[in-house]
Amino acid sequence: MQRSATAQTGATTRPRNVLLCIADDLGCLLPSYGDPNAAMPNIERLAGEGVLFSNAYCTTASCSASRSVVLSGLYNHANGHYGHAQTEHHFSYLPKIVPFTQLLKKSGYATGYIAKLHVAPEERFGWDLADPMGSRDVWQMSQVAKKFIQNAGSKPWYLHCGFHDPHRAGQGFANEKAWPHVTPLRLDPARIKVPSWLPDNALTREDLAEYYQACNRFDQGVGFMLDVLRESGQAENTMVLVMSDHGAPFPNGKTTTYDQGLHVPLVVRCPDVQQRGITNHAMTNWADIMPSILEWTGVKGPGYDLHGRSWMPILGQSNPAGWDRVYFSHTFHEVIDYYPMRGVRTREYKYIDNLFHQVTYPQATDLWASKTWQSVRKQGPNAMAGKRPAQAFLHRDAEELYDVRKDPDEVHNLVKSPEHQAILKQLRTDTLAFRERTADVWADNRIPSGEQPDAAVSA
Repeated sequence: MQRSATAQTGATTRPRNVLLCIADDLGCLLPSYGDPNAAMPNIERLAGEGVLFSNAYCTTASCSASRSVVLSGLYNHANGHYGHAQTEHHFSYLPKIVPFTQLLKKSGYATGYIAKLHVAPEERFGWDLADPMGSRDVWQMSQVAKKFIQNAGSKPWYLHCGFHDPHRAGQGFANEKAWPHVTPLRLDPARIKVPSWLPDNALTREDLAEYYQACNRFDQGVGFMLDVLRESGQAENTMVLVMSDHGAPFPNGKTTTYDQGLHVPLVVRCPDVQQRGITNHAMTNWADIMPSILEWTGVKGPGYDLHGRSWMPILGQSNPAGWDRVYFSHTFHEVIDYYPMRGVRTREYKYIDNLFHQVTYPQATDLWASKTWQSVRKQGPNAMAGKRPAQAFLHRDAEELYDVRKDPDEVHNLVKSPEHQAILKQLRTDTLAFRERTADVWADNRIPSGEQPDAAVSA
């Protein structure tokens, strides 16, 4: 269903705007998702005014690759943005890819981004405002947003706010600086409840305390943006999305296809939904963001099929039918971090196909240097990364199958379990069908299950 780019409010017709706030490395470590340590009052308030998706997932737990899916509606194995955009990595969209901001621009929208875009080539997007500020000054971001909304005038607008928080800044989280108008969150590491998927030790606790502070700074930034929106008088004709590119920057999280890497927050406040405080349990992923925004704005899509679907028709529902699985696809993080994984998550099972499992799992630079991973390394040969042995984290099986209801930390691989062979076969078949349906070029060179590549056989 296509909509008009204007919203009916009382007797007036107003533009349908979009404000998208995307965090960098924010997992589901929020009170609404059950985290006991987090302080995120602005996002909690927004959830109380709109819809919280309890089962939202990125398609790949890597910054550029994930954002490329958000903005294109295509899995990154098909859009060409296999990994990071910056410097020597230099991944970018294939020439045919049309980001939705270009479509909005051609339909009369003012479009802008602030801070982190991290998708290339930038000229493909058609921005009216491009402010790649490298700072974590979330107050200044809101002031840039205020000017953008004012300059848009009577035009409908789309504003992409790419916060740098809570990404690591070297080994820390940029908390050593006093940021304007931001009240620092100080947590006592000794009082933090360490998630079961992380090792519980002093270094991890210090790491988490710093991380939660950066998460709270993102929340304050969202609050500043919502203040600007309210002051503009356009809150009632603007759809607000608060989300993250992928999960937390810790072992078993970022760059992995475990839930701590893929399961991410999504809060949507939309004028079309009159109910407040809805928790929507539909399983959705970032391929669905573009179709949803296009439906809300009434702008037509590109001249090719998108991989996702709009959640606008089910936004106000709690348990919509037919939203019971999500697929994922990871290939690169940094250019040196090649580890292609494909798979599917249902409400009960997770299947992962590790296409190049023979190599040691590559860690992102910032994760390797983190206090948490260094604490794992200090444990020696029997080290544990949470409930998972460090050796199992670094050396994966060719396939992984988990009962995510009984085993939420995904540590008991059921691939060899006799009673799970039927579900293994089905999810393996479903994953291959997904890869072929979405033009995964890696599907053209697959190795049959149980066989070894020629190089391994002849070595």
